[in-house]
Amino acid sequence: MELRRVFDAHAHLAAADGAVTRLLSTMDACGIDRAIVVAGGVVSPERMSRLLALGGGVRDDADNEAVRRGCERSGGRLVPFFFGNPHRPSAYREQGEHFAGLKLAPTVHGVPLDDPRTRELVDVAAEFGHNVYAHCLPRPGSTVADLVRLARRYPSLTFALGHTGVGDMDLYGIDLVAPVPNVVVETSCGLTATVPWALRRLGRERVLFGSEYPMQSPRVELVKLQAAGLSEEDWRSVAWANVWRFVGEEA
Repeated sequence: MELRRVFDAHAHLAAADGAVTRLLSTMDACGIDRAIVVAGGVVSPERMSRLLALGGGVRDDADNEAVRRGCERSGGRLVPFFFGNPHRPSAYREQGEHFAGLKLAPTVHGVPLDDPRTRELVDVAAEFGHNVYAHCLPRPGSTVADLVRLARRYPSLTFALGHTGVGDMDLYGIDLVAPVPNVVVETSCGLTATVPWALRRLGRERVLFGSEYPMQSPRVELVKLQAAGLSEEDWRSVAWANVWRFVGEEA
């Protein structure tokens, strides 16, 4: 399949010299036009692995300001999402107007999706008109079912289920979100089988391409999308138009 226009729904931008240049160069090499970015480096990969396996979390803020500045230098190619910290939700209220959406990561901060502090962040997102990207975990309070319940409380917002759910083949999680029209799924890190399943269960309008850069190569994720045998209209929706809408724009 000939590569078409691509809007990456999930990449990370570290607060490091040259990070913007490296990301844009990678996007150019892979044929990616634009990307939603959130802060990276809140915890090291090694610590993240331990948090995934053992639970817990940190109270540290992400460097959202570095993301905002980096996006300003990108000529409109990078779109900043605020990495919310449920331990200090006031920061989002103070800075959120400079961002296009909210990210929630129970893995990092150890605060479940059903916690009042998380709902406080989503309340602010609703005030800004921001959509929400969220990770889920196989732990009480942060499962896909918990995300579904959260999304039902805020029908005016769109919630993106990161990485097509929990693990690399969460077909059950995709089934759980199917009856809830304001939940979409983002494709990074799932097995090849998850994309066709999501398209069948949700329809092309509720699936978003994402890369998980720099922990995953965008080229790998694009090959996965190509291997799924998307039609021309499926590709335009998944890799382009749906992400535009998620950031509050129109393709």
